[in-house]
Amino acid sequence: MLDAALAYARHGIPVLPVHWPAPGGSCSCGRPRCDRPGKHPRLRHGLTEASIDPHRIAQWWSRWPEANVGLHTGIVMDVADVDSPEGWHALRHLLGGELPAGPQVRTGGGGWHFWFRPANFGNRVRVLPGVDWRGCGGYVIAPPSRHVKGTYYYWVVRPGVEPPAAPEALRELIAGPDPPFGSDVPLADPTMIAHPGRYAAAALEAETHRVAYAVVGTRNDTLNRAAFALGRLVGAGMLDAATVTRELRAAGAWAGLGRDETIRTIRSGLDAGRRSPTNLASHP
Repeated sequence: MLDAALAYARHGIPVLPVHWPAPGGSCSCGRPRCDRPGKHPRLRHGLTEASIDPHRIAQWWSRWPEANVGLHTGIVMDVADVDSPEGWHALRHLLGGELPAGPQVRTGGGGWHFWFRPANFGNRVRVLPGVDWRGCGGYVIAPPSRHVKGTYYYWVVRPGVEPPAAPEALRELIAGPDPPFGSDVPLADPTMIAHPGRYAAAALEAETHRVAYAVVGTRNDTLNRAAFALGRLVGAGMLDAATVTRELRAAGAWAGLGRDETIRTIRSGLDAGRRSPTNLASHP
């Protein structure tokens, strides 16, 4: 961990020690209900103490040799933090079927980090379903840090001379204001992004993928949630009800749901969602 931290610092990336996973799936912070085990800063003042000073870094890891490595974003790189297969598909859809060719990390939780040149924006939560942006004032966990699941962060594509610029379609999304929601909301409010139509298309793909690959015992509930979320976009005029119904029916059939059950669930979810449409009145 120390060698990695020093290597990042030599490339100008401010480093900070982060709590690490403890036995039994707990966190080294000792809090029994820690909601971010192995992911929050070990330093008292957190991100503001991140440093590239090798002596300070050596002192930190001499004191906490198991500490995970955190990297301050917004200085050398920004990061698209993809935390689910839905996010991967949504980002790929946004970028026309391609994924960025720059540095790429596989996270310990099964997600992805895509590195880009700093875009001079702050953090953005759920710019797409399952995708966050870590920019000015943010940080990410870096290889070879450990995840609470017992897995490690590792490089898929290592950094070159400089990360690539973020694609224009992605920059347009992150240029909008922060959505005022917590992570428990399945879809960010399209009034808070620059291009609601593009977002709606990505949301449709992400939700249908979620339904198609739902595990037994959760399939009907997943379908109902997806129908409701997409119904809100239908109610706002951003998606066509027939298109949503067709795509969700196909996803339900792929998941193994019966035809009649699928139709009833979609109709119920869509109707409920349309009664609570996303309000686009304030969107420019």
